[in-house]
Amino acid sequence: MMDPIRLLFNSSNHLLVTSSDDGSYTLAQVEPEGRNWHVLSELQSAKGRQSILCALVSEECDVTGEWHTIDRLKDLTLSGDLRQVLQAIDEQLYRIPYLGMGENEYIYRFRTTKERNRSVYIDGQSEALYQSALCLAIKEARRTKEKSSGEPAVLDFGAVSYVIPSHFGFCLGVQNAIERAYETVAQHPNRRVFMLSELIHNPFVNEDLLARGLRYLQTDKGLPLRADGSIATSADDPTTLWNQLTEEDIVIIPAFGATNEDKARLIRRGLSIRENDATCMLVEKVWKAARRYAQEGYTVLIHGKSEHEETKATFSNSSSHGPALMLRNMEHARRLAEVIQAETSEKKALFEASFAGLYSKGFDPLKDLERIAVVNQTTLLRNETLTIIEYLRDVIACKYGESEVAEHLWSKGKGDTLCYATQVNQDALHKAVEQSIDAALVVGGKNSSNTYQLYRVCSERFGEAAHYIQSEDNLRSLDSVRHYIFPYNLTAAPATVEEDRPLFKQVVDKPRILLTGGASCPDGIIQQVIHRINSFFPSDQIRPVQEILAAFRSDT
Repeated sequence: MMDPIRLLFNSSNHLLVTSSDDGSYTLAQVEPEGRNWHVLSELQSAKGRQSILCALVSEECDVTGEWHTIDRLKDLTLSGDLRQVLQAIDEQLYRIPYLGMGENEYIYRFRTTKERNRSVYIDGQSEALYQSALCLAIKEARRTKEKSSGEPAVLDFGAVSYVIPSHFGFCLGVQNAIERAYETVAQHPNRRVFMLSELIHNPFVNEDLLARGLRYLQTDKGLPLRADGSIATSADDPTTLWNQLTEEDIVIIPAFGATNEDKARLIRRGLSIRENDATCMLVEKVWKAARRYAQEGYTVLIHGKSEHEETKATFSNSSSHGPALMLRNMEHARRLAEVIQAETSEKKALFEASFAGLYSKGFDPLKDLERIAVVNQTTLLRNETLTIIEYLRDVIACKYGESEVAEHLWSKGKGDTLCYATQVNQDALHKAVEQSIDAALVVGGKNSSNTYQLYRVCSERFGEAAHYIQSEDNLRSLDSVRHYIFPYNLTAAPATVEEDRPLFKQVVDKPRILLTGGASCPDGIIQQVIHRINSFFPSDQIRPVQEILAAFRSDT
């Protein structure tokens, strides 16, 4: 093998090059000593095969040459060697900011309690959105362990009581992302700050950030946005914010993560992304598991919604390591079983009929379904993922024999990619639904998957006495709740996305209401929901909040 080609990138993802006398640009000559080199790609040419190594340096380091973005270089006259190298590394660009990260390192670890910076987003403009003395008291009393659910809290206001699970609302990943967004806007008042897509699935948080100057590059479905907030019909539209980014702009990656393709687009433009990457470490844990499975020869099956930002990011990440396939639900798992069990001559047609657009490039159902491993979108129901794994285990056992299951289905850590934050919210809710309940309210954004999973738990227990709402504005009276119909497993678009319901199935004296919020629901909204419901009762029958807090704290 020939001597390797060595590339230097700085923290802003600019490449070091040198200019020639004829005005063209070529690869900079780089001394190998004293740098941490990583294999990025390789170049196959008539001369032979060359490894392409990459090192990351600060912009202040002593080097000879010029720093240029990948996009800018494409508009300049380049030497043949440089042009070939740029083509060879194009599909690996997304890796550059993260080179050298160890297996146990995470892009953005959860902050400890002492490291939290709630003051950056709780101010006069947003205090009512984020701050709640009631919720804080409940969490301090009932959330004794972050990863284990406790007993629900009961707040007795006299005319009405509320049963609230020990765990609800913001998870650590969401708190991290929110703090990162507000800190970045505050620290860079003279620079444009963008979020790749919605920070979290909560319209009130996103609107507050918009009011502070932050802008979103695309919708939660990946559609490009213009400066006026309208959706562009084409990614090539020059009026999209994507196509107006400059090197001085800042782009934050939300907690859901980002696809390799989106990261590469930012890198080509010369934007620093590592320091602005707020990917939840529990999402990244899924990526690490997928990489490990692929390295051991397993095809990665992703249980998730293909249109969800997190699933798209996990699929993109998994596909870079080996074959990957998205499964939406149990019905999809059954269709996959049909493909696995089908005769060789029928496999491809069956597979394409059910999974078109859901598999990685070059996926071959004849060989890529012989060894499989399941990971999941972190916001789904734990039991649903485990049910799919158990079902596929039975399919594998039937096809290959019980003794061969471990060879064909990863089962060393069954369900080990499930998000504990999602799970503990669900566990806490399961304890709360065992209480005597007259109605249930689940609060969260309309596109919040984890909120819908909480609603499913309540709906299965209480039927139409369970309601999915976004805020107190959906509560018009005890006889009128605007319930949101989440588009899950619908075969056709519903005639309406909301319906009007009574809060209770029948008139109840001193009702008990179960109240919880999804991982993207601020505490302030929970408290506003309580205030709104209390306002439907005679004021002289409602105990003051301070009295409730004092009684609750004395009881605990």
